[in-house]
Amino acid sequence: MKIILKEDVENIGSAGDLVTVKDGYARNYLIPKKLAIAATPSNLKIVEEMKKNEERRKTAAVDKARRLAEKLAKLSLTTSVTAGEDDKIFGSVTSQNIADLLLEKGYEIDKRNIILNEPIKALGVYDIPIKLHTDVTVEIKLWVVRE
Repeated sequence: MKIILKEDVENIGSAGDLVTVKDGYARNYLIPKKLAIAATPSNLKIVEEMKKNEERRKTAAVDKARRLAEKLAKLSLTTSVTAGEDDKIFGSVTSQNIADLLLEKGYEIDKRNIILNEPIKALGVYDIPIKLHTDVTVEIKLWVVRE
């Protein structure tokens, strides 16, 4: 039986794929669990439209992320912290601190998208990578200075 997958199914295919499975598997498992629909001509047209819309949405999201990346590339952030001897700071600068600094500048970036291998524990200038989309990553400058 030919079916169109509505969701990713392990060892079968991904959402939107037209696959052939055994009749019983389709009728008793995939279709009742709303993981697939029968591959009728009307359903094929609907799926094609959904794929086109999804492609447009993805393209728009990448374009939006690239425009934001251009703005962020020009941005330089400064945070002042208390530091002891040898320019070691008390505490650390984390991705949450950087997200808060970005929010003050008007950019709402999730802290999980700010890529820090480890928290910053010394004064200096750092290039901080931010992942805006799976295809778009930008680096911003962060100045960590003494109070």
